[in-house]
Amino acid sequence: MPQFPILDRKIRVALVGCGRISKNHLEALGRHQDRAELVAVCDNRPEALKDAMAQTGVPGFESLDALLAGSDADLVVLSTPSGLHAQQAITAARAGRHVLSEKPMATKFDEGQAMVRACRDAGVKLFVVKQNRLNATVQLVKKALDQGRFGRIFMSTVNVFWTRPQSYYDAARWRGRWDMDGGAFMNQASHYVDLLDWLVGPVDNVHAYTGTLARDIEAEDTGVMSLRLRHGGLASINVTMLTYPQNLEGSITILGEKGTVKIGGTAVNKIEHWAFDTPHADDELVKNASYETTSVYGFGHAAYYDNVIQTLRGEAHAQVDGYEGLRSLELLIACYRSARDGQRVGLPLVF
Repeated sequence: MPQFPILDRKIRVALVGCGRISKNHLEALGRHQDRAELVAVCDNRPEALKDAMAQTGVPGFESLDALLAGSDADLVVLSTPSGLHAQQAITAARAGRHVLSEKPMATKFDEGQAMVRACRDAGVKLFVVKQNRLNATVQLVKKALDQGRFGRIFMSTVNVFWTRPQSYYDAARWRGRWDMDGGAFMNQASHYVDLLDWLVGPVDNVHAYTGTLARDIEAEDTGVMSLRLRHGGLASINVTMLTYPQNLEGSITILGEKGTVKIGGTAVNKIEHWAFDTPHADDELVKNASYETTSVYGFGHAAYYDNVIQTLRGEAHAQVDGYEGLRSLELLIACYRSARDGQRVGLPLVF
C-alpha cells in the first residue's frame, strides 16, 4: 500500500517528461527542499534525459516502467504529452505511487474518468495542475466573488490571443494531434477554461466554433465558445494561436451588478480594471497584485506544490484533485462536440 500520510521524511518526487514545462516543476520543487526532493527523471528522448540528469544530478530512466522499478518515488509527476497522461497515471497508481498530472489531465473524458478510478482504487492521490488559480491577481478576484461583491454576474469574457508558429508544432510531432494534444482550446487555453468555470461556473450549456485557419495541424488553431452559466449569466471564450507578431493577451473580464473587473496582461498577470460599488480593504491590495512575466505559465507552480506536499503530509486537502480536473475536461469535450456537430451541448455530458 502507498504511504500516506508521509510525515517522517521528505516526499520523494519523480519527474516524467523533461520538455517545455519541466523547468517550472523543477523550480517549484527547488523552493520546497525542506519537505520534498527530486529522486528521478524520465524521458524517452536520450538528449533530453541526458540534459535533465546533468541539471538535477538524479538518476534518469528511459521509460516509466523502468522508473517505477528502479526508484522509490512517492509522487510521479507527468509532464508528458497530454494523450499519454491517462495510461501513465494508471500505471503509476497500480504501482502504488501518487500522481500529479499536468493539464489537461487527458484528451478524452473517459480516459480522465479512468485515471480517477485507478487512483481511487489504488488508494493514491491524483493531483491536476491548475496553477493559474493561485496567481495573486486571480486570488483577489476569487475572494471578491466569494464575498459577493459583484452581486449578480451578468457577463464574463475570456480572451487568449497568443501565437504559436508552425515551427512550434513541427518541433514535436504530437503537438496539434487530436489523440495526443488537441488544439488551442485543449492545450493553450485549458487553464483559462478552468478559470472561467472555477470563478463563475458551473456551466449549463455551450455552443462553439473552431477552425484550423493557418497552421498545418489536425486540431484547431482558433476557436470561439459561447456559454450559458447555471446562475443565468452569459460568457464567452475566444482563443487563437495566430496573433501577430507575438502573444498579446490572456485575460478574463467579469461584469457584475455591483462590480467590474478585468485581469489582463499576456497571462492574467495584470489587474487592468477594478471597480465596485462599495469600498473594501482588499482594494488596496490591487496595487501590488500585478506582476511582469515573460512566461504564459505564470508563477503558480510553487504554490501549487505547497498544497500537494501539505496534502501528502495529511495537513491539507487537495485544491485541484482528479474530480476537479474532470470539470474543465468535461467542458472542453463539450466545446469540441458542439463544434463538430454544429449544435448546443448541455452539461453534464450524456454519453
